[in-house]
Amino acid sequence: MSKSITGKLFFVLMLALFLVLAACGGDDEGNEEAGGGSEEGSEESEGSEGGEEDSEGSSEEETDPEDKIYDIENFPNQTSNEEDPIDGGHLNFGLVSDTVFEGTLQYNFYSGDPDSQILQFIDEAMLGMDTDHTYNNEGPATFEANEEEGSITFEIKDGVNWHDGEPVTAEDWVYSYEVIGHPDYTGVRYGTVGFTLIEGMEEYHNGEADEISGIEIHDEKSFTINYERLTPSLTSGGIWTYAMPKHVFEDIPVADMAESDPVRENPIGMGPFKVDSIVPGESVELTANEDYWDGEPNLDGVTVKVVNPNVVAQELETGGVDVVDAFPADQYPENSNMENVEWLGDVAGSYSYIGFKLGDWNAEENRVNYKPDEMKMGDVELRRAMWYAVDNNGVGENFYNGLRWNATTLITPWHENFHDESIETPTYDADEANRILDEAGYEDTNGDGMRETPDGEELTINFASMSGGESAEPIANYYMQQWEQVGLDVQLVDGRLLEFNQFYDRVGQTGEDDPAIDIYAGAWSVGSDVDPTGLYGPTQIFNFPRYESEENTELLEDGISEEAFDQEYRKEVYSDWQELMVEEIPVFPTLYRSEIYPANERVTNYDITRYAIEWQDVGVTQEEPVTAE
Repeated sequence: MSKSITGKLFFVLMLALFLVLAACGGDDEGNEEAGGGSEEGSEESEGSEGGEEDSEGSSEEETDPEDKIYDIENFPNQTSNEEDPIDGGHLNFGLVSDTVFEGTLQYNFYSGDPDSQILQFIDEAMLGMDTDHTYNNEGPATFEANEEEGSITFEIKDGVNWHDGEPVTAEDWVYSYEVIGHPDYTGVRYGTVGFTLIEGMEEYHNGEADEISGIEIHDEKSFTINYERLTPSLTSGGIWTYAMPKHVFEDIPVADMAESDPVRENPIGMGPFKVDSIVPGESVELTANEDYWDGEPNLDGVTVKVVNPNVVAQELETGGVDVVDAFPADQYPENSNMENVEWLGDVAGSYSYIGFKLGDWNAEENRVNYKPDEMKMGDVELRRAMWYAVDNNGVGENFYNGLRWNATTLITPWHENFHDESIETPTYDADEANRILDEAGYEDTNGDGMRETPDGEELTINFASMSGGESAEPIANYYMQQWEQVGLDVQLVDGRLLEFNQFYDRVGQTGEDDPAIDIYAGAWSVGSDVDPTGLYGPTQIFNFPRYESEENTELLEDGISEEAFDQEYRKEVYSDWQELMVEEIPVFPTLYRSEIYPANERVTNYDITRYAIEWQDVGVTQEEPVTAE
């Protein structure tokens, strides 16, 4: 039963409604994961069943797992432990990161995957979601769309309460819209059609009205949102599904909410676990919510703690953690035979990419300021050559043993109905990269081996990449070396990798783009809806390249038009959009990803299938974790 949007795809809908918003956390290629978010989110196996040929069950001739190429399709999605869970028990959950989590523990305000990993335990979406990325009525609330009137009516089920015992009401859910749409709102949720198409929202957002005229509360449990028009995005991720306890926040000015006690120190949700204590940035102690609407959790409690990527394998072996948010894919081969865990895995809804700064953010107008003629990376031929210069197939095989693989377009295979694998995209060809640079006028005019600009000026490209797991620095160095081989001088910003929070601040999440950054290595975890507006629309702050074009805007609008209710039409629109991104290259994708989850052998009812994980059902079959011998 997939009734809540939590678990591994926790971040799928939380950030940008339609496409993404979880900036992924850095575990490797300088990811913005996260995740996330992302960006990114997070930025990874094999179990005792379903993947024996790629794990310890492989033939004796395959003696070195680090030389193997793995296929994520061979990994199981759920634990094979079928024993009944014991009464109670405590689970240790590892948040794999080389930095602290920010601690913005409220869905309306968080922006990075690490925080969403904690939020999945304490709060949840009001609507459930099917594996085909479509809302259903199996969550805490139900919905019914009226296509003729352009409205959707919601009704909250009985017995859905906040952790303090107060019932979750229609007013609470509407309050989220009022906060996010408020002129003083400081978060990143506003701007997608799930908000902007609501009747009266623009006037409310601009401070011209005191309420949102298109939202009608009927009674304590039901309300209707009237939209200017319905779009296919709404029921596949576009509805904002997170309520907010109005009785907790109503006396706090909207401008101060993100830093307030109910967000930072004493968060209140409606999920299966509630916060007992927080060590800022390091760990959170959770206890079971006995009043949870879908039944009392099997576990008595959960500890969520930050685990450095360099010691995550050791923590798993010793039982320090039972499960983790995502195991670093580059560490899987050397740990594939770990005795006390079962490896789960699946294709991820995320991708890594290289982004090019083509402008900055106009805070007054809340939109990108696209000015390629003034930016170092404004020449699309320079960007195209940099794509041809890197061997992403080699990165996937050499650093990830096939658990990440060459990416082609900006709609991933996770959206199998819309990913267009027929589109021809640049793949590694150093000769072609050199040819493009020569024809574009980038030549070595002073004999130092590095190319100058067509105007004869020195060209140094400043590259921001994130710290993270063991592969983060080697991969960043690899990209710089590949670019150097075609005569491009690419240097790390500040001469080092940037930690997650600093990376995002400087790339532009706060609306202030660091002019020292010319290119950056990022990653996004995409949302349930295929609509990429949240990342590449001209009014989206997560459009970090600060890219805009008339054709891009038209295609994004077509993808959420009434005609797009016809899926074949929508597929054609997004195929055209994928081709446009290959032509204009504000970013280019590098790797598609898998997700790898180790689970201690004592863990039961743990299912990572898309939208399937339900933490109230997860349990343990013995008090102490199983340790490796």
